[in-house]
Amino acid sequence: MKLFKILLLFIALSTFGCAEKENPSFTKEELVLIPQPKSLNLNQGSFEVTNSTKIIIAQDSLASVSSILNDLFKRAAGFELETSIDAHAENNIQLKINSEIAKEAYELKVTSENVILEANSKLGFVYGMETIRQLLPKEIESGSKVSDIEWYIPNVEITDAPQYSYRGNMLDVSRHFFGKEYIKKHIDRLAFLKLNTFHFHLVDDQGWRIEIKKYPKLTEVGGFRVDQEDSHWNARTKNEPDAKATFGGFYTQEDIKEIVAYAQERGIRVIPEIEMPAHVMSAIASYPWLSCTGEPIAVPSGGVWPITDIYCAGKESTFEFLEDVLSEVMQLFPGEYIHVGGDEATKTNWKTCPDCQRRIKEEGLADEDELQSYFMKRIEKFLNKNDRTLIGWDEILEGGLPEEATVMSWRGFEGGWEASAAGHDVIMTPTSHLYFDYYQGSPDNEPVAFNAFTPLKRVYEFRPVLDSMSVKQKKHVLGGQANLWAEYVPTEAHSEYMLFPRLAALAEVVWSPENKLDWEDFSVRIRKMMERFEVMGINYAKSAYAVQPESDIDLETGEITIKLKSEFPNTEIRYALNGEELNAESNLYENEIKVDTDTQLKAAVFKNGKVMGAVLDKTFKFHKAVAKPVIYKYPYNQNYASSGETALVNVLKGSKYFKDGRWQGWINNPAIITIDLEKETSVSEVIVGSLEEQGTGIYFPQQLKVEVSKDGKNFKEVASLKRDYQTNPGAKIDNFKMGFELQENIRFVRVSVEPLAKTPNGGGAWLFLDEIQIK
Repeated sequence: MKLFKILLLFIALSTFGCAEKENPSFTKEELVLIPQPKSLNLNQGSFEVTNSTKIIIAQDSLASVSSILNDLFKRAAGFELETSIDAHAENNIQLKINSEIAKEAYELKVTSENVILEANSKLGFVYGMETIRQLLPKEIESGSKVSDIEWYIPNVEITDAPQYSYRGNMLDVSRHFFGKEYIKKHIDRLAFLKLNTFHFHLVDDQGWRIEIKKYPKLTEVGGFRVDQEDSHWNARTKNEPDAKATFGGFYTQEDIKEIVAYAQERGIRVIPEIEMPAHVMSAIASYPWLSCTGEPIAVPSGGVWPITDIYCAGKESTFEFLEDVLSEVMQLFPGEYIHVGGDEATKTNWKTCPDCQRRIKEEGLADEDELQSYFMKRIEKFLNKNDRTLIGWDEILEGGLPEEATVMSWRGFEGGWEASAAGHDVIMTPTSHLYFDYYQGSPDNEPVAFNAFTPLKRVYEFRPVLDSMSVKQKKHVLGGQANLWAEYVPTEAHSEYMLFPRLAALAEVVWSPENKLDWEDFSVRIRKMMERFEVMGINYAKSAYAVQPESDIDLETGEITIKLKSEFPNTEIRYALNGEELNAESNLYENEIKVDTDTQLKAAVFKNGKVMGAVLDKTFKFHKAVAKPVIYKYPYNQNYASSGETALVNVLKGSKYFKDGRWQGWINNPAIITIDLEKETSVSEVIVGSLEEQGTGIYFPQQLKVEVSKDGKNFKEVASLKRDYQTNPGAKIDNFKMGFELQENIRFVRVSVEPLAKTPNGGGAWLFLDEIQIK
């Protein structure tokens, strides 16, 4: 009997040992897909990828698609999946052609036995493979072999297709040049997010980046500028034509061919932009005869405004040059579109140029705007003759739109609305939502950027079509595009920081059905996707984690109420007061904070005991003028009114972002403010908070004066401060302190703040103040 029991136990153990291992199941919360698929069903179980798994392709032309996964597995898993056209029953990833599926669509079915991906085009297979990639553990993105991990793909059924045919991103490589390898890396990331268009901004005033063999000086001269990288973009001086130019770079035609081929393998079309008639100082520096004056100029190292050195529209040689250039460009870029710019042309020289005026007369044009229209229509005819479609920024609407042009609407949505109403295709790329050179968090914590604000949530709120459009108009909206201009983006790491995670938000908006778009759901997924970005080595921004304070003062009690939030909902915010250490054990923010004395506040979002994003460090300084009546001799500008007549005595300070609602502004007048302390008081110091942002016309004051009075009629000057103009290229806040001998029994304090009399460019200066402290 004992022997029989032992035999039974042996049989049971043998049977158990031979049983198939059951693959794990996943929850919906564990699936981190961006963009969100059109439909997704999650089933029990998963498929394991091992070194014996094969990729089965329907035809040899799909072999390159297998590299999307194979390149990852080679690095992270240490093995490569065999690719074959011979089907096997199980343990494979099959790519099947399904002629019933739309061009960019795909269907994916994962079971524990195999993975079946169906599509009707190479694009569909690329997108399906990128979905499989996102379903794999994030460690698949590792640049080196990962041990002790199993490569499971959750069992899912996905049907997916994009909402818009144009899903793009523009990189400006003129203002700062980025090498070929970074461009290829960026193309990989576009494909990862199912974006399908790379807009290559190759030409601008500050650099010509594409080799044109017939005109070698375009890169020899136009590809380089004087190195002034140690100065802010808008503080750089004008270069002389013979100055030594060493900063820059360009792509050879072989580089361009390699980039375009690389993109094609990943389902990305590349659209070159060859600017005209403006943003071409790099070309004119190379060949001065392209301008109206023919005078030598240098490639500028920084900002130029207005842009008056533009191509001459009157000379035939200009059009011969452009046709030669475009002919070489079209040989390198086989796609349908050529972008020709058309924006921000200041036509000052055209008005005095005899060649341009003769052209206007001969062509029967009304003015210089129509001359630009003539210019663009002529270029369009040349492109059309070569089976290409012209794209231009929305300024090409001025003076008359080329017949078959596609409009890229950047100055809001209005240009897109107008062009679609006229029957033209439109790509929406409004500054309000899709300019990624703008700040994504408080300028107090962010690297220097263009002084405007595009946070992650605003990108996600973008919708390419407008409710006011007709059904016919909406059909002309091809999609959307994010633009990263590079004036303030000198490095690849900085470029990544400005692009991610905002590019993921755009990707979902232009791919996923509108009824699938939900900010709270996206905010959960993008936080998990950031973990994958880390493994991918992307220097993404954590700005959406930053604590955003909202504060109000009760003018009756002088008490300040502080509310804390982050852009991401449902985050763990902790705070510390008055020098306490901020850590994972600090006060959990649950209710608003109230203060009525000098208070230092530190706060941050925490996750798993770690600080996420920037730490808020803000001090609220109470003083003798808090909530007291204020009399203005000259009214503040209504566009910059802050909170009104008590804004300068409410303790609430402004940030470096001049539109944050905390700054009061004056133009063409000084700020002369009288504060009634309401009772006799001893005073010995006045501090005036001011902002300077010279690039937007805001300057520190040149003179300040303090006067005091007991009766509000007879004032005595007790302090003054003069300062000379200084070049200050970035946004800067300063507190101008004026101390003086103790003045007793004072009730009224008058502060006079004189703006800079004349800016370096001439004209008046804005004066911005946020608080007047009296001590």
